[in-house]
Amino acid sequence: MEMQSHSVSRYSDDDLEEFRLLIEKKLTRARGQLKYYEQQLRDMADSPDAKIRGLDDGTGTAESEAISSMAQRQQKLIQHLDNALIRIQNKTYGVCRETGKLIAKERLKAVPHATLSIAAKQNRK
Repeated sequence: MEMQSHSVSRYSDDDLEEFRLLIEKKLTRARGQLKYYEQQLRDMADSPDAKIRGLDDGTGTAESEAISSMAQRQQKLIQHLDNALIRIQNKTYGVCRETGKLIAKERLKAVPHATLSIAAKQNRK
């Protein structure tokens, strides 16, 4: 397989391992955060105040909706990070799905589940 010297088609196994560790750390944090939100929702549902207030007081509802929304965001993040781990296994991680070029390491360190380079993302606006 001949490769042009100025373009690399994928990240090295060492790079992929570095990203895998970063993603697993973020996954652990995201799963912990999700558990926290789920526990808060359970506690709110089980609290005597929730049963007394019933539907009269919208504050509990607004609060539980906000926590619910944060929990959903964590679930999405976890799914994206899981997908990124699959791309690492397939050695396709870090390749822009629109341009086929490598996504900058700095971008992947900031957003490890990114599938678009900055240029491709800006072209979508």
